[in-house]
Amino acid sequence: MNALATQLNKTLGEAAGFLSSEGKRLYFPYGGILGQGGEAKGCDINATIGMAFEEDCSPLVINAFAKNVPLGKKAFLYAGSFGLPALREQWKKLEVKKNPSLKGKLFSNPVVTNALTHGLRIAAELFADAKDELVIPDFFWDNYELIFKEAVGCKVRKFNTFAKGGFDAAAMKEALLAPGAKKILILNFPNNPTGYTATVEDAKKIVAAVKAVAKAGKKIVVVLDDAYFGLVYEKGIHGESLFAEFSDLDENVLAVKLDGTTKEDYVWGLRVGFISFAFKGATEVQLKALEAKAAGNVRSALSNVTSIGQHLAIAAYADPDYAKQKKEKYAVLKKRYMEIRKILKKHPEYAKSFEPMPFNSGYFMCVKPLGVDAEEVRKLLIAKYSTGTIVLSGLIRLAFSTIPLAKLDKLFANVHNAIKELQN
Repeated sequence: MNALATQLNKTLGEAAGFLSSEGKRLYFPYGGILGQGGEAKGCDINATIGMAFEEDCSPLVINAFAKNVPLGKKAFLYAGSFGLPALREQWKKLEVKKNPSLKGKLFSNPVVTNALTHGLRIAAELFADAKDELVIPDFFWDNYELIFKEAVGCKVRKFNTFAKGGFDAAAMKEALLAPGAKKILILNFPNNPTGYTATVEDAKKIVAAVKAVAKAGKKIVVVLDDAYFGLVYEKGIHGESLFAEFSDLDENVLAVKLDGTTKEDYVWGLRVGFISFAFKGATEVQLKALEAKAAGNVRSALSNVTSIGQHLAIAAYADPDYAKQKKEKYAVLKKRYMEIRKILKKHPEYAKSFEPMPFNSGYFMCVKPLGVDAEEVRKLLIAKYSTGTIVLSGLIRLAFSTIPLAKLDKLFANVHNAIKELQN
């Protein structure tokens, strides 16, 4: 094992037990090209950097590119494997602002990822071995299996998502208590595909269940997939990330927060996300060790995340109208959500063709077709009703985030009619 990896593991102490075998081997190459380049910073003559500069030492950039990016030539430089320091600092401040319960709690600086999917892959490679078990609700984003099961080889255990109209924390606890050393639990609120966020009561039960399992001696890595954070439309919903609760819950719990600009700021192609870490009793040095391992993973996979995307984010968060504009876009989605509630109330006959799954937030909602196969409904909707939907876990996912208000009524009528046709 590389001496730098060994030193990071030594720094982490008992917390190194959360790491996978690959996670233990990972390190950031401080002494290699990057480390030597860092030492040369500020030199009058710096022949270390793998970029090109003009005679005046400004970035050598083709104007055909530069003229379309009004951020200056700096946006074309490497951003570094940890991400731009200014963006990391700004995002950490935003995390605390959006999650007041984090104030005063110790958690890492976020490392910039190529959005949420990349963050999941980093988490999988850092923490999941073939002998470990991914624990997820049975209504989940299919990329979890692709990353943890197929790419990393981790086992998967699913639990019942809902019970009595709320999150089934008891089923989750049972899955976490199943035989096996370490569990990786993914909690995704608002949930994809169902569009459900834990209520205040749900959140208490979830946290209590994880704490009880940890007290029983299980090591648990809790991954908070906060891709759709903030998009809640009802009262009584837990309004913060559960990262705050898990950040100092128990010595047997390590919390990983995945978030980013993609869904929160409606910039899906920007591909700028973040991964943050916390655990009870952590020191700043230990958290820096986890950051180094995450950055080492970034370095080994893609060197660094788009500099243009990061500079765009920095500029956007400095814009005095950012918060106002974000509220305006949120209002568009909430209006569609409220319209769906009206449609379902207005059409009691729909209860004969489908059952809506609990939903209160996010981009999506799901319906469970009654007496017919969801995939057959999906195909018929395309062939006869010119309506595209997604089938996941036997449910039909409807992305109301993409549907204008005027077409929502027709969307649900088409789903109802297609199911009725198959029922008959």
